[in-house]
Amino acid sequence: MTDTPSPAYQVLARKYRPETFADLVGQDAMVRTLKNAFQADRIAQAFVMTGIRGTGKTTTARIIAKGMNCIGTDGEGGPTTEPCGQCEHCVAIMEGRHVDVMEMDAASRTGVNDIREIIDSVRYRAASARYKIYIIDEVHMLSTSAFNALLKTLEEPPEHVKFIFATTEIRKVPVTVLSRCQRFDLRRIEPEEMIALMRKIATAEGAEIADDALALITRAAEGSARDATSLLDQSISHGAGETTAEQVRAMLGLADRGRVLDLMDMILRGDAAGALTELSAQYAEGADPLAVLRDLAEITHWVSVVKITPDAAEDPTVSPDERSRGAQMAEALPMRVLTRMWQMLLKALEEVTAAPNAMMAAEMAIIRLTHVADLPTPEELVRKLQDTPPPPLSGGPGGGRAVQPASAPMAQAAPVSAAPLAGTGNAPMAMLAQDMEQALARYPSFEHVVELIRAHRDVKLLVEVETGVRLVSYQPGRIEFTPTEQAPTDLAQRLGSRLQSWTGNRWAVSVVSDGIEPTIAEIRDAADLALKQEAEAHPMVQAVLAQFPKARITNIETPEQRAAKVETEALPEVEDEWDPFEDG
Repeated sequence: MTDTPSPAYQVLARKYRPETFADLVGQDAMVRTLKNAFQADRIAQAFVMTGIRGTGKTTTARIIAKGMNCIGTDGEGGPTTEPCGQCEHCVAIMEGRHVDVMEMDAASRTGVNDIREIIDSVRYRAASARYKIYIIDEVHMLSTSAFNALLKTLEEPPEHVKFIFATTEIRKVPVTVLSRCQRFDLRRIEPEEMIALMRKIATAEGAEIADDALALITRAAEGSARDATSLLDQSISHGAGETTAEQVRAMLGLADRGRVLDLMDMILRGDAAGALTELSAQYAEGADPLAVLRDLAEITHWVSVVKITPDAAEDPTVSPDERSRGAQMAEALPMRVLTRMWQMLLKALEEVTAAPNAMMAAEMAIIRLTHVADLPTPEELVRKLQDTPPPPLSGGPGGGRAVQPASAPMAQAAPVSAAPLAGTGNAPMAMLAQDMEQALARYPSFEHVVELIRAHRDVKLLVEVETGVRLVSYQPGRIEFTPTEQAPTDLAQRLGSRLQSWTGNRWAVSVVSDGIEPTIAEIRDAADLALKQEAEAHPMVQAVLAQFPKARITNIETPEQRAAKVETEALPEVEDEWDPFEDG
């Protein structure tokens, strides 16, 4: 007597694959539309299913194929949304061996020759079923030529032919194909429905698994039923009995959410040593540093959303303790702190991913986060400046500080502006204004500004200022000028920017239109200009310029300059010429 071999183990994702529309979870809108279409006998010639991985695209395609070809247990049924699952067509389709339901993987058969086989076979009626159905998975992988070859058949197929497409990248499918299909978007499965489905499967398998463990699985699945079922299958094997949240967390390489919240508290308190110790402890227990930072970013996002919409705290994947702590954080933390932490965590995730040692990069990110936590916000900084009493002034017997006035008007205005500021909340602002005035007093005239440019060796700006600025008014920190025709248009902006970077104080440089003063270059070249004007007034030169209007005087030499030049070029007289052959 031979032993009957036990059936091979089947993974839960296949074992509990939906077989009817009623078994589909979280796709009520699509199921309602298809049921109405079947009941009204308005079945389209082509369908396209799109959605993220594991939401039931291929499963839905098979259920549609079963519904269109089901003949019922009595062998006389018609198209239905509730296939019996027992007739020969239903069984063969679910086992993937039906001769009239052909499944094709477009990822491996992308060419036009593969589509040509379909086009050549659609003319023949189904061998045994009511419809000949072509299910093309990952249809977006087809080549452009393959899509074009399919268009005519897809638009006007024979009555006995139906097409069902499935894709995760609907944007890559040509619009000419989409316009010929009924499109169904399969949405992510909600956490409540996912937890209920996982509990139902665990109960059917006789497995004990904690509710918080199911919440971890649901969160990791991100709305994919296949991912959740596969993780449940793995966690049941990992637990070997009753599966706890700690076991699932270790299996997924996740950190304890409660400990991540503790880590976040330490970061927000600026406790760098405690935060690094907690990160090292979680790392020693198997937590991935990247997963810890990702959990920190997820908690930061969740707390921010809870702060805006408190109802978001009622998340079934979050434990009651985490909800209460998250609500407390949302109430205590300002949005500026949360958004700053979010931006820094995004940058830290990039660094940890690219770093040769993930733990080192994570530790540096934690140090930065704790350091920034101690920094005040701009509002707090301004409030602190306003509330801080002015420091004692040193100087004369009255306690005033001696400041050398830059000009007479400024010296007269100083006592007037300082008096009302003393003893008020604006005292720090008055001190700041006095410090700025004292710093700018080092440049009492525009010549000092020119010397500053020359000291920093900015030759281009020096030439532009000497040749293009007609000074109208000057005060330390404020320059008004009229540009010459050859001055660049951005001279005022660049001059103010350079002066601010060199002096550390803001300079107001503005352009006005009523300047008539000569430029520095014109003043320096006034003697040459006078000679040129005198030369232009000479009758002979005027006659030449009249004959040659475009001629210009480029150089003028006076008799004195010519004599000096000749004298310089003449060879000096040698009184005692040395003869090398002369005896010693």
